[in-house]
Amino acid sequence: MSIQPLLKPVDDDMRAVDALIRARLNSDVILINTLGEYIISSGGKRLRPALVLLAARASGYTGQQHHLLAAIIEFIHTATLLHDDVVDESTMRRGQQTANTVWGNDASVLTGDFLYSRAFQMMIELESFDVMRVLADATNRIAEGEVMQLMYAHNPDLAESDYLEVVDRKTASLFSAGCRLAAQLGGCSVEQQQAMADYGRHLGVAFQVIDDALDYGRGDGNYGKNVGDDLAEGKATLPVIHALACLDADTAAPIRAAVRDGNLDAMDSIMKAIESTQAMEYTCRRAEEEAAKAIAALSAFEESEAKRGLVELAEFSAQRRH
Repeated sequence: MSIQPLLKPVDDDMRAVDALIRARLNSDVILINTLGEYIISSGGKRLRPALVLLAARASGYTGQQHHLLAAIIEFIHTATLLHDDVVDESTMRRGQQTANTVWGNDASVLTGDFLYSRAFQMMIELESFDVMRVLADATNRIAEGEVMQLMYAHNPDLAESDYLEVVDRKTASLFSAGCRLAAQLGGCSVEQQQAMADYGRHLGVAFQVIDDALDYGRGDGNYGKNVGDDLAEGKATLPVIHALACLDADTAAPIRAAVRDGNLDAMDSIMKAIESTQAMEYTCRRAEEEAAKAIAALSAFEESEAKRGLVELAEFSAQRRH
């Protein structure tokens, strides 16, 4: 399953956004250009800008400002990736070396800062206090989510509600902000803007829950990322949280220790625990529930090709294998 066929309604818009991203990435500082281009060209799904473009079209917007908004969202997201990889000491992303592995932590953090500041420069061009407010709030919530995730690292007692709060802040807040502002561009009512924001939030949760599930496969031997990355970082994600909740104390003890220690040697035991407790099925079901809520929120909008694209994106978020 690929995301590309779902983006046909905004193919031309996506090309315009890609050109805009590269133009606005330009800096007098050569290292920023080099490192930024490396990240932007690394083969990501471009899900967030595509989401903004589809949401704007589904909201009846016919102008060009959604290109700028989509590029802003992608810059903020890319900045968080640069910072994430430093914090997590990651060495690989999307099948290639992370920027911090190639250029070092200092260059990655500072280039991330450049992307944040460039995003805020671009926001001013939209000449809207609401845009500034919504994106400033979203960026702040992302930072809070990052700190919360750091606080919860190596904690085998993490509750599902706490895990979902991190997901809501760290991932879903930017999805929601982009969708809300797209509806605002389209001149939608306050109620429709909220409905589009709700769509983005539920989509973001579904997407991240599945992203975390892919660290353990989806029960079919299909792995979409480096197996065990989250465990090595001491992250208790939903498959492990649910498995631990279902196991007796003795069986759970070595798995709890593995989360505390980031012990990849326990991967086989964890996979068996996930299978025996049907934790992967539970995780995928929770993602499907969020995707269904996202689709339900779209009832506030008239049928269109762009709206169908949003529905398909929600379905993709809960069904994807990579």
